[in-house]
Amino acid sequence: MTKKSGKPSKFPAKAYNDFDFMNSRDARLLRIQAEYIEPEARFEKYGVKDTIVFFGSARTKSRRQAQIDLKRARADGTGIERAEKDLEMSRYYEDARALSHQLTDWSKEFSNEMGRRFVVCSGGGPGIMEAANRGASEAKGLNIGLNISLPFEQSENPYITHHLGFEFHYFFMRKFWFVYLAKAVIVFPGGFGTLDELFELLTLQQTGKLTKPVKIVLFGTGYWNDIINFDALAEYGTINKEDLDLLYLTDTVDEAFEYITSELTAMLGDPGPAL
Repeated sequence: MTKKSGKPSKFPAKAYNDFDFMNSRDARLLRIQAEYIEPEARFEKYGVKDTIVFFGSARTKSRRQAQIDLKRARADGTGIERAEKDLEMSRYYEDARALSHQLTDWSKEFSNEMGRRFVVCSGGGPGIMEAANRGASEAKGLNIGLNISLPFEQSENPYITHHLGFEFHYFFMRKFWFVYLAKAVIVFPGGFGTLDELFELLTLQQTGKLTKPVKIVLFGTGYWNDIINFDALAEYGTINKEDLDLLYLTDTVDEAFEYITSELTAMLGDPGPAL
């Protein structure tokens, strides 16, 4: 039986075991590579062939939570207007949850020993992201959370399939994995982050950088028409009128489900990446 002497090892730490080095500026390229290689290995291990991605605000509350907060606001006499708006917006949480549930049930028809198709994927945080993971979990299906380390708002929601939860440091590597396996993207009302993700995807489609089309659904026509005048972009000539065909707008779970499933059924023979 060997006893620990308490003496330091006579060998220096290997570079990849040196925490200070691995978190230094010099090792940045290694960290970037790790955020590509490790997810790729895990997706392969669990047979994830492609995904349906949900984008949307981290601030959107479930209907139950919004009702609790409104009741509290009315009792306190403060923040009532904000709480009423949160309750109104909670419909998108419930719609994302229901749509994710339906899509997960549908996707099970195409999952077999060769791999899992059209797995629901979100940014892994609260709000719409939580709703998407929750709906898939309630349908007893695998789901993915691509979380990002932030100083506020973002924390992993409890509905992500345990072995498919990821934590990214680099936004661009997280965005890569959103798009790389995506066959469809559903964009619910959201803020700067959601708009950033939407317009990067539109730019990749418009400029031909995607080897395969990704279907983009904007959920909530009133919201999207209020904050972005897509028609004006075409009228001013800053985009082609045909570029508007990249988007499908809807207000209902049933319409979104029918559109996505009909489009993806045509892609069943091709699980390859979009980038």
